[in-house]
Amino acid sequence: MADHDRTMRLLKTARGQIDGIMRMVEEDRYCIDISTQLMATQSLLARVNADVLKAHIEHCVRKAADSGSPLEKEQKLQEIEKVIDKLAK
Repeated sequence: MADHDRTMRLLKTARGQIDGIMRMVEEDRYCIDISTQLMATQSLLARVNADVLKAHIEHCVRKAADSGSPLEKEQKLQEIEKVIDKLAK
């Protein structure tokens, strides 16, 4: 698993950013300012996702590769392929 404390800290930061964006929308703030904050939050969430995926590869995928089980290896590789496909959309 990714560094739990770092992951939680970043997710809490993203939650705070979203709360702030919601206030901006309620206050009818300037659209470009809202968009800028949305992009910052998306970037933060993408960074958290990258950390989680790296941890998955370093632990779960490596464990499957070392297990000697062709089925387990194939399942983990298919998981990664599906995630890459989703990220590419």
